[in-house]
Amino acid sequence: MNIFKLSFKNIFHKPVGTVLSILLLTLAVGIISILIHVNNSIENQMNNNLKGIDMVVGAKGSPLQLILSSVYHVDSPTGNISLADANSITRNRMVKNSTKLSFGDNYKGFKIVGTEKNFLELYKCNLEYGRIWKKSLEAVVGNKVAEILELKIGDEFTSSHGLGDYGESHEDSVFKVVGILETSNSVADQLILTSLESVWDIHKEHDHDHDEEHDHEHDEEHDHEHDEEHEHGEDSKEITSILVKFDSPMNIISFPRYINEETNMQAAVPSYEISRLFKIFGIGFETLTYLAYLIMFVSGLSLFLNLLNSLKERKYEMALIRTIGGTKVQTSLMLFYESIILCIIGFIGGIILSRVGILVISNLLEESLNYSISIPVLLSNQEILLLIFSISIGILACVIPAVNVYNMNISKTLSDE
Repeated sequence: MNIFKLSFKNIFHKPVGTVLSILLLTLAVGIISILIHVNNSIENQMNNNLKGIDMVVGAKGSPLQLILSSVYHVDSPTGNISLADANSITRNRMVKNSTKLSFGDNYKGFKIVGTEKNFLELYKCNLEYGRIWKKSLEAVVGNKVAEILELKIGDEFTSSHGLGDYGESHEDSVFKVVGILETSNSVADQLILTSLESVWDIHKEHDHDHDEEHDHEHDEEHDHEHDEEHEHGEDSKEITSILVKFDSPMNIISFPRYINEETNMQAAVPSYEISRLFKIFGIGFETLTYLAYLIMFVSGLSLFLNLLNSLKERKYEMALIRTIGGTKVQTSLMLFYESIILCIIGFIGGIILSRVGILVISNLLEESLNYSISIPVLLSNQEILLLIFSISIGILACVIPAVNVYNMNISKTLSDE
């Protein structure tokens, strides 16, 4: 007697209750799986982009905004700081490494970041094609940017003011693509990188009149040298922020406090700000997770009631199985199999639902922030535990009905019918 085959056929004996149980479990597993992958993906991306950055220095404002704009590039900057002030920070003996950033323009929604060449070392970026910029208005694009915008070596483009693809275009300044980066799984994948001088040159028209007055004070043979020094000098030029790596971990306490209290700049510690952000989002994730487990509990309760009601209608069938050679254990196992099969179907449905949900969320993040979440193919360790938990719920739900079948009085059941 094939008990497993009989169990599979009996699953849809009462289709309404069965489908309801499956849908509830599918919804619960789907929500939990989505939360697991979204949370892990965000946490991994944030941690990857924080490597090698102990402090971010920028204009006064929101510390979190400074971190989001300068490290993750998903927000507007808090403002600019002078190059002279920036250099006073980078030359400090407490600073081991520093990387200057200057941004405020974009190309088709992708941020253009003026920076130094050690930015590539910071994010462990390697060139896939081409070379690093050597002069102003040469650009190296992230792998995702090149893929989405179909940019190739030698292509030219003009930037637009602001961080959205709707600002005023800088038609007089044309960038040329000289390099394309390999995928680094960091924020660099969705950036267009260039030199600091490129950003200054694009916006030099704002200081054009001021520059001309000084240009006439020097004879022609020194004009070019003076222009270079003036346009890119510490006194007149600004940057957006500095990414700082300390010489000693102990400096993370004293140096940011000094900058915030004694200068007109702001220092923010990424690890602290992101920890606060995770706490805020963590409340929402925990609430949704508890809700999903509540739905899973309701699913187990629905499954229990469905099996109990089904058993009342199938007592005669169970008694007949016993009379033709079925044992007490076999009839009890039938209910266990039914419950476990239902839970596995619900789990599979939940995993499919989660993958669809992750795809939708990834597309939304791609459109709004140029970030994406990879869609997992295999089950994660947490999902394997979720499968075990789902099956456990199924086993618990059928314990009482299975015990009732095991203790069934065959003679009484058949005579009652």
